[in-house]
Amino acid sequence: MALENLISVGFENDELMKLDQHLKGIRDILAGKTVNLTPDQRQQYGRIANQNKLVVDKAKNYMEQHPAWIPRFLDKEEFDNDYKARKQVEDRVQMLENLAQQLIDTKTLLDHDNYTNSLSFYRMVRFLAGENEPGAKTVYEDMKVLFNRSSSKKDENPTSDQS
Repeated sequence: MALENLISVGFENDELMKLDQHLKGIRDILAGKTVNLTPDQRQQYGRIANQNKLVVDKAKNYMEQHPAWIPRFLDKEEFDNDYKARKQVEDRVQMLENLAQQLIDTKTLLDHDNYTNSLSFYRMVRFLAGENEPGAKTVYEDMKVLFNRSSSKKDENPTSDQS
């Protein structure tokens, strides 16, 4: 019985070159405009939740309606610049996250197909080694170490070795 292939996809060299050029272009545009926080800084500054986004939106709206109420120490122009840039960045983050998730999901299926086929190959090599096929024992012994487990359920594992 043939194995189910979950995905079949490939990229031409020119497609990969174009993709890499576009990614480099994105990186070039972002250079000097984005930051890399440390894990501690990420924890320190966190992310604002939807509720807090509403606070920011409300405050901006009321600042526009009541400019006299804005504290003198608050730089409204900088607030507006940050507000606008945040929205611009958020929109692109969502697009990039969607694309990244598509790539991750595609890679997941490709990994599954590769691993499933590799297990089938290993089982065949194990069988051939048992049948004294020339060279099969060497390949089997080399791959066998990848499946050594200290589990007591070896006989339930389809790749377990009964040797």
